[in-house]
Amino acid sequence: MAEPDTEKMRSVDDHLKLVLDTVQLLAPMELPITDVNGLTLADDVVATMPLPPFDNSSVDGYAVRLADLAGAAEDSPAELRVVGDIAAGSVYDGILEPGTCARIMTGAMVPHGAEAIVPVEWTDGGTESVRITRVPKRDEHVRVLGSDVAVDDVVLKAGTRLGPRQIGLLAAIGQVHAPVHPHPRVVVLSTGSELVEPGTPRGPGQINDGNGPALTTAVNALGATGIRVGIVGDDPQGVLDAIEDQLIRADMVVTTGGVSVGAYDVVKEVLSTLGTVEFTKVAMQPGMPQGFGTVGEDRIPIFTLPGNPVSAYVSFELFIRPAIEKMMGRETGPRRTVTATCFGAFSSPRGKRQFARGVYDAVGHSVRPVGGHGSHLVGDLALANALIVVPEDVTAVVDGDDVEVIVLDGGAP
Repeated sequence: MAEPDTEKMRSVDDHLKLVLDTVQLLAPMELPITDVNGLTLADDVVATMPLPPFDNSSVDGYAVRLADLAGAAEDSPAELRVVGDIAAGSVYDGILEPGTCARIMTGAMVPHGAEAIVPVEWTDGGTESVRITRVPKRDEHVRVLGSDVAVDDVVLKAGTRLGPRQIGLLAAIGQVHAPVHPHPRVVVLSTGSELVEPGTPRGPGQINDGNGPALTTAVNALGATGIRVGIVGDDPQGVLDAIEDQLIRADMVVTTGGVSVGAYDVVKEVLSTLGTVEFTKVAMQPGMPQGFGTVGEDRIPIFTLPGNPVSAYVSFELFIRPAIEKMMGRETGPRRTVTATCFGAFSSPRGKRQFARGVYDAVGHSVRPVGGHGSHLVGDLALANALIVVPEDVTAVVDGDDVEVIVLDGGAP
């Protein structure tokens, strides 16, 4: 069998580098904290109020002066007069006098003069007077003002990815908005006269568009905003119009189909003279034909992927995912791999990095191939939760070999 002409091919690593060198971090903006889940902070967040904002009780019990409890024990309890009840959200206006205490609920403000809280379990639970059998330490069971967060503390650093815990902190310190790198708007456009919308009648030679829904979902799963555009046929002007119409709202454009060397590969025909889009062969299987560059006055990144569904999906994982992550201010680079034992054997083309579909077992640290090499095998792709990475100089994987595996969403180790 003839060896592939790899001299004219770009390596996977070099193509990813070109992508990441081109794609830019999105400019920061202030968004409501209800809309920032999954986004990355653009600036440090500094506390303008302390947490807790006042001394408060961590238990249900009694606010006391320590001098009043000297020598208290099980056989000789101290007895104090109860001068009030303090519920969470209320304030005791007086100052605790010697020989007095106040019943207090969890979260309630500690009254002036109190030095500790006695849990109700250390008492007889009295309401007018109370007998106390143990002596707390100073500030015991008190959440002291500023003990969690002090004014001017940097509570979250730029680059932090925001989730429920971080958003809860922002709310607790009174933040209504947060400075973040926003969700990229990624337009997904399927091309090809053979495509129809799923659920509509198919004519002879036509197939349902699976790439559009799959890639839009993959974009949304990253926390970006996927915008699926209707199918565009093999008409150069129609493809050009569709792309140009989307530039006003897109931070990135992704097309599938029309990038090989056939007579109807209109995406390649249209974009070869538009912007900085370059079409090349990348030394990988599947997904060898790739196009990437920028279009429009705002230099919007555009990825033109092969139309075969496995090629399109693998290309997304290798190149588009890191690009979106860079736009959002996340750590970027090649997909992380884990080492696993391969139960199964298959061949791989010399000179190309193969990404074979596999089923990864995190418990057993093993993987087994699923399906064949065909880039149209979407049924096998749906069964896979991993990609088995075979280096360019390896032509065969033998049963029992250790291999590197990219674990896909839903199959994390």
